[in-house]
Amino acid sequence: MIDFILHIDEHLVTIVNQFGDWTYLILFAIIFIETGAVILPFLPGDSLLFAAAALAANPVYHLHIWLFVVLFLIACLAGDSLNFYLGRNVEKLLQHSKLFSRLLDKDSLEKGREFFEKHGAIAIILARFMPIIRTFVPFVAAGSGFEYRRFIKYNWTACVAWVALCCGAGYFFGNLPFVKAHFSAIILAIIVVTLIPAVVGFIKTKMGSKKVAQ
Repeated sequence: MIDFILHIDEHLVTIVNQFGDWTYLILFAIIFIETGAVILPFLPGDSLLFAAAALAANPVYHLHIWLFVVLFLIACLAGDSLNFYLGRNVEKLLQHSKLFSRLLDKDSLEKGREFFEKHGAIAIILARFMPIIRTFVPFVAAGSGFEYRRFIKYNWTACVAWVALCCGAGYFFGNLPFVKAHFSAIILAIIVVTLIPAVVGFIKTKMGSKKVAQ
């Protein structure tokens, strides 16, 4: 998985060459599952959109950027809605079932809960740009009784901005010589930058807990 993420451009080329137009469905499924399946937060998101858009900008691969944009938007909206549905209906089952208790990352779930409680509704927008956290915030929001109508309103804004930013960056900058020569390093930088808010929040929470204990 680490190799796939760091060399995602090479793996996507392989997928395109082997599966052709099925590539759209494969990438749609990855983005949908990344958020929709609460137990799979480690799948690539930002980097996948960036790399896919970069390939779409290269005429060699005959990929359509607007088709990617539409599919990715549907995938993240549908994935977040499924995630919300799970949080609303089976949160207790997920937390108390032996099977799901092994698969569900409770530490990440707790981080998502703290993030949502701290930022409120705006967390739905912010979380979309934060790997792992974005997988748990819809789940937590639903479990806390947040209304779906309000959730989808914020979620729509977040998904449009996320897809536009990631795909736009990949399409316009992904094929620059410098970017192509250091693609793995740039993908790693994207991951690090998007994780910074979550890490800072985690450190602040831990420091706050220590102060309270003292």
